[in-house]
This record gives sequence, structure tokens and C-alpha cells, in this order.
Amino acid sequence: FLGSIIEDNKTLMWSVATFHETIQCEKLHLDLGHFPRKAVQQDYCMPDVITVRVQTDPDTFQDVAVKIERPTFRKPFLGGFKNRITGVEFHNAGSQTIPKKRPEKGTTLFCRETQTVFQKNKRQQTANPTSTQMTKVGLYVSSVTDKLITPGKYFTAEEYHKRRLEAVIVLQKCFRRWHARNLVKKLKEEKRLRLAWEAQEELKKKKEKEDKVRRERDRRLNPKTKEDFELLYHALESWRQEEIERINATLTGAERKAALCGLLEEEAQLIASIGRHKLNADEENQHKAVLYFLSKCAQPKRWKAYDGKTTEMDTPYTLRARELLEIYRSVSMNDIPQDERVDVLLTLRRTVEEHACELTKEIVELIDREVDLMSREVKECNLEGLRKRICTLFLQYIKTPKFNPEVAKILKVPPDPLKLYKNVNFCHSCENYLPSTEFPVPANSHTIGRCHLCCKLDNEARQRESFLKYRLILENLRKSEADYQDDTKIVFLVQLQDLQYMIENIWGCQSALSACSDLYDLVMVRWDKQQEWSPWNTVLLTKDEADAHLKLCNLQE
Repeated sequence: FLGSIIEDNKTLMWSVATFHETIQCEKLHLDLGHFPRKAVQQDYCMPDVITVRVQTDPDTFQDVAVKIERPTFRKPFLGGFKNRITGVEFHNAGSQTIPKKRPEKGTTLFCRETQTVFQKNKRQQTANPTSTQMTKVGLYVSSVTDKLITPGKYFTAEEYHKRRLEAVIVLQKCFRRWHARNLVKKLKEEKRLRLAWEAQEELKKKKEKEDKVRRERDRRLNPKTKEDFELLYHALESWRQEEIERINATLTGAERKAALCGLLEEEAQLIASIGRHKLNADEENQHKAVLYFLSKCAQPKRWKAYDGKTTEMDTPYTLRARELLEIYRSVSMNDIPQDERVDVLLTLRRTVEEHACELTKEIVELIDREVDLMSREVKECNLEGLRKRICTLFLQYIKTPKFNPEVAKILKVPPDPLKLYKNVNFCHSCENYLPSTEFPVPANSHTIGRCHLCCKLDNEARQRESFLKYRLILENLRKSEADYQDDTKIVFLVQLQDLQYMIENIWGCQSALSACSDLYDLVMVRWDKQQEWSPWNTVLLTKDEADAHLKLCNLQE
């Protein structure tokens, strides 16, 4: 700092230097033999960016800014050497670039240090040497404890291997006996399970058959659907044919004619009884259909969320439809007290008075009339017609989209009346114009024939056939074909009459394998399951046979 020379008896504290401060000084040595020649240098810190002058042409230089990358890891030792005189270490140079990472192969790799066999050294102690001593001159050794050893019978290598072979045979016998016992035990258990399964399946089939017979009997005693009445008419026709055969076989002449006339009268009475049952069933089914229609209008909006839960939401339209549904149920109820009936009618009146039109005015007039008649103590049986009229008009009120907006989404009335004139055909039997969906389309038809209603009336009057069994076979066939998801089309074009012709005339109403003739147990499946179903790629089998047939991979084998 002062630029002066420090004397020999002074220390560095004499200077103006502070603690932890670096001082640059020059040492002048007079005697080089006692002090080594080593200068103290100030620490140098490399800046982040340096400027390097590069010669581009013989007379041109360019300054380039170079960015210094600091090492992010400890520099590895790559070798080097040391000066023995000065003690300076020189290391081999390494690059300043960051090493590249190896690309990941997507598989987990394991490494091990060496692949050599693990060796182990173990010291062993040798046997101790022993010695024996015999009797000699001047030494006596007692022989009391000695043993006399006689050599046994010597056997050759062949005899030794023969003994080993016999022992192996004994072991094989024991093992084979144990294995055979386990195999027989396993086969017995499988046989027992198989017999139990067969017995259970037999009982199951027997129970299903009994339930089927009981359902058919109940459907004949209490018919409710179209299929039930088909079974009833089919049973009537079967009974009539049996009676005619019995009369023709046992009676002749006037007695035969009288018996046939009596059979005709009895048949007419049975047909009239079936007709009365049909009217009652139609009325009940119509009431159920109306309630189902109104319940469908009153259902809340439903959708599934991302977590699978179902969310329901009521709108003002669904609440309105639910309110009308409850009022209709209350109005259509019978055998309720008079005061409750009056409350229901007053609620109905307040509901319909919200909209002024001819329909609501007529409903209000009928309500006032019924309340007046009930106040005069008129019998319940005399009010049935009036109450049915109120229910009918209120149902018409509910089906009006102006009063019940939710019903507009369910009514099968096109918004454009001109669409009613499209796809309309003329039925030559009932002489009515009907949509194309009301006509059957057999596979061999070229023109539009009779409608479904006329075909049904003709069947009830003449053939009286039951198509329930064929309908079940067709439904099962279409359901199984839909599971293939291979865009099959022919099975959905085949009609009931086509399937009946195939089963009766081609397959003879029996299984192609076991000749089973129970149509309730028969199904139609693909012959080659790789091809779509068609009349030339089908086979009629029982349910068990069809399951086994569909498991085949190669039909030729």
C-alpha cells in the first residue's frame, strides 16, 4: 500500500492490511539457498462471458463473445502426473460440455458387478496319523478285546446293479399304485359331480316344463294378451277337430248330423265366451296403456355422469304431467267415499278452469252434473257412464300439448299433416287406407295384401293357428344375431310366416341331431358361425345342442 520495503524485524501486521485481505508483495531473497523462489498470486475468477479475437482473413480480425459454462458436476479425475521437485500436480484435461444422456429404451435394465462364480477358500485339517503295535520280544499286547472279522460274500458289479434295478422296480410299483389310486379317486369324484349335475339339470328341465305347462294353463284360463287368445283359439280348434273325428268314427246318419249341430252350438257358445273375455282384457289393457303413457310423460330427466351415477332432474313440464297423472288416477278410481269423490272433482275443476275452451267447459258441466246427482243420492251404477265420459274427456285434455307440453314428445302424430299421405296403402279386405307398417311383407310377396288385423281375424275364423312358438324362436334368433355385431340383415327381413314354413316343411318341426319335436326347446343357429345367418346357413337344434355346435372351430373335422 505504501510501496516501501519491510524490515526484517517487522511483521505483516505492521502494514495497513485488514483481516481476510489478500496482499500482493514481492520478496527479494539474498540467499537463494534458504528460501524457495515462489511468488504469491491473487486468485483469478473467470467471468461469465469473454471476448476472443479471431483472425478471419490475413488482415481482418473479428471479436467473438464466448459464454463460459460453469461445471454442474465435480470434474472427474482422468489421470495425470506430479512434479517431484516443485510438488505441482498436472491433471489430464477434460471437456467442459455436459455429458449426453443415453436414450431410454423403455425396458428396465439390470446390471451386476461380475459374472464369475463366487469362490470361497476354506482351510481343512488333515487326518491325524495313527499307529499300531504288535507283540514282539520284550512286549506283550493283550488280545482280549480283539475281534475276529470274517470277510463276507463278494458280489460283482452286475449283481450290484441287479439289486439296484430290483429296488427301483419296487419303488416304481409303489409309485404307480399310488398314482393309480389318486387317478381312480379323481375319476370317481368327477363322475359323482357329473351325475349330480345331470340330475340337477334334469330337475331343472322338469321344473321348467312344469312351469311352462302351468303358465299355458293360466294363460288359457285368464287370457290378457293377443298371444293368449291365439292359444285359446288354437286349443278350441284342436278340440273341435278331435270331436269331429270322434263323431265321424262312432256315429252315422241322423245321429251324426245331430251331434255335429250340437258341436256347432257348443263351439258358438265358447267363441262368445272368448269374446267376452277379450272385451274385458281389452278394457284392462287399455287402462294399463293409458297409465303407462302418462307415467312416461311424468318421468324426470335422467342422465349418467362421468362417475357412473344417474342424475335426475324435474322440469316444470314433468311436474305438470305428474300432477295431471295423479288427478287422472284419482278420477278413474272406483268404490271411494262420496266426500273424497267430491274433493277429487273439485280439484279436477280447478285444474281445467286454468284454460278456457270448449273441452274444459264440457268437463266443468259434467263435473257439476255429477256433483248434483250425488247430492240427490243417485245410485253408483247409474253414474258409471257419466264418470267414464269425464275420464275420457280429461284424458283428451291431458293429451293436448297446449295443456300438457311434455306429451308432445311422446305422441305419434307428425307435426306436418302432409306426411300422413306418404307410405299409405289400401287394404282390399277391410277397404281402409293404412300405413305400410300395418301390412305383413312375406319373402315371396309381390303386392300389398291384407293388413295385420284382417290376417288376425281370418286366422281366428278359419285356421286358428298359434304362432307363439315360432315367434319365440324368431325373437331368440334375432337376439343371438344382434350379439354377433357383424351387420347381419337377412334375419331382420324374415317374417313369421317364412320362419314357420322353414321349420315345418324343411326341418320337419324337429331337431336335426336328436329329432326332438318340442318347439319350446328348439332354436335356430348359424351352421357356419363365420358367415351371417341366412335360410341356407342355418340349422334347427335344441338349446344344449346349439351351445355345443357354436363351440366347434372346424365343421369339417
